[in-house]
Amino acid sequence: MDTAETGAAAGTPARSRRAALAVLATGQLMLVVDGTGVAVALPRIRADLGLAGAQLSWVVNGYLVAFGGLLLLCGRLGDLLGRRRMFLTGIAVFTAASALCGAAGGAALLIAARFAQGVGCAMAGSVITGMAVLLYPEGRDRVRAITVLAFVAAAGGSVGALGGGVLTELLGWPSVFLVNLPIGALLLLFGRRTLAPDRGLGWGAGADLLGAALVTAGLMLLVFALGALGPGGPGPALPAALAAAGLVLLAGFAARQRRAAAPLLDPAVLRSRTRAGGTLLTALFVGAMFGFQYLVTLYLQEVLGLDSLETGLAYLLASAVIGATSLALAGPLIARFGVRRVLLAGLAAGVLAFGWLARVPESGGFAADVLPAMLALGVSAGLVLPAATALVMAGATGADSGVRSGVVGTAQQVGGALGLAALAALAAAVTGPAGDGAPGPARSAALTDGYRIGFAAGGLLLVLAAAVALALPRDGRPAGRPAGQV
Repeated sequence: MDTAETGAAAGTPARSRRAALAVLATGQLMLVVDGTGVAVALPRIRADLGLAGAQLSWVVNGYLVAFGGLLLLCGRLGDLLGRRRMFLTGIAVFTAASALCGAAGGAALLIAARFAQGVGCAMAGSVITGMAVLLYPEGRDRVRAITVLAFVAAAGGSVGALGGGVLTELLGWPSVFLVNLPIGALLLLFGRRTLAPDRGLGWGAGADLLGAALVTAGLMLLVFALGALGPGGPGPALPAALAAAGLVLLAGFAARQRRAAAPLLDPAVLRSRTRAGGTLLTALFVGAMFGFQYLVTLYLQEVLGLDSLETGLAYLLASAVIGATSLALAGPLIARFGVRRVLLAGLAAGVLAFGWLARVPESGGFAADVLPAMLALGVSAGLVLPAATALVMAGATGADSGVRSGVVGTAQQVGGALGLAALAALAAAVTGPAGDGAPGPARSAALTDGYRIGFAAGGLLLVLAAAVALALPRDGRPAGRPAGQV
């Protein structure tokens, strides 16, 4: 942290810092809750709007692609124009787009509004972590602030599933979006009062618009390619061509970042093996978790026969475990044992959970066949997300906190979009046309076969994440230690 930022943080009353952190955490909670609340409502949305499978997946992926593809640009714009301005504008865009989602009467408007929601999420979400860490000087308080945000990111998924189930059953699926309106209004009101204004570096420092276009278009093509692999798709030629084009665009983005005067992703940020490893590990882990949320929600409703409310309630215990682990255990464990060991412990719990889910029966019960895995994944998320965030944000300063925050968010959303698309496409390919048939034993068997393969693939992603963690330096330190020790 540079001297001016350190002085500002040290001179701000503790109560004001806590109020500002509460606003930022609430903003992050709203963004995360919306994403997972929609997942619970997907079967009802499909039935009411008559959406095809590809359209349904884009209700989720349109949001994730816009969010992940624009995070780096928005993080840079926050550094240039002021993070407070970027946060409040993003909350306003997200709230307005939520109103459009709730009013949507067809696929086109809903998907477009979800994309707009993703834009608002990118604007607000790109600066939340950076603003939070700059509230506190280096040390235990900064670790605690990171842990609070990681808890919100992890537990918000379960809270969103529960709230989405309640709202969908009682008021219909539009209420999942419309509930954001009063929350967004309150965030705008209290955000203006509690978040200190910042001038930013100025527009003259530059922003890489071409880089933003390359990374967003490349990600969208990759997600399109994965979505086209399911049954009834155009065959392998088109997905292969889309994937190749997406990879070319992403390669162009990487080349652009090495030459641009003001790159969205300064190669120096990921030059450290620790920060690069934390970014890759985050993408793999969140990809597995997004796939899990999507697949387990469909398994609970389409195979076990739970409704939206029961599906939301099924996440309640997992939410409590995530909260207890991330708030009470993650910070002390990272401080005592270091990031690397905490990561490996959390990933081991996640691999065991996905292994358990890979054997789900065609007509089982929630308590015996799903709940143990959900609890283990709660422990896993509560440990892995704070530790991985600490790796990337260690030593962050006022000059680069927005970029690093954008890197963390981009890894989460890009990993989530690609992981969800890959696991959903794999499950659909195994299920085959029988998954679209009339309800009955044959359909349940086909769906279960697909979900098992999807869960197994999620476990493989966590095995890869564990390999990344093993490659981290053995003396990895938590955020708050001198940057040279990370």
